[in-house]
Amino acid sequence: MIRKRPWNRVNLPVYSISSKTADNSNMHIITYASQISMQPKRFICGIYHGTQTLLNIEASGEFVLQLLADTQCRLIDLLGKKSGKTIDKISCLQKRNELMDWNDFYVLKNCLAVMQLKVISHFEGGDHKGFLCDVVAYKNLNEGNELTLDTLRAKKLIRI
Repeated sequence: MIRKRPWNRVNLPVYSISSKTADNSNMHIITYASQISMQPKRFICGIYHGTQTLLNIEASGEFVLQLLADTQCRLIDLLGKKSGKTIDKISCLQKRNELMDWNDFYVLKNCLAVMQLKVISHFEGGDHKGFLCDVVAYKNLNEGNELTLDTLRAKKLIRI
């Protein structure tokens, strides 16, 4: 018997978002990210309401989508279960020597790839806000396998 709901059966990649304003940088976990156009290259990303990441993206109109490596499970607690409104995630990551600079954004140096996205429109999507974005720059950083929802489920880092 199939027990998972249909939307929980898909093994999605796990990303992190790096966002910033003039006085705040933050990182966040995201799985609601999908390529929607090949030409021009576009993504739709869903950002959870009430997050520092949402505030940063609304203020700046741009962010970096980082494809996480399967070796980066340990970042889920900090980036996905803690709020950037109450903890300085960037300082924590700097202390762990996890960051580098790319296109004037902090990025995770051990992630697989990064894509700089520019918001071209947005819409309400329930408990998330959707952003349609153009890819303005990208770079492959490392070889390896992507972190997926199935890996997070197997390690009991998420419930679904």
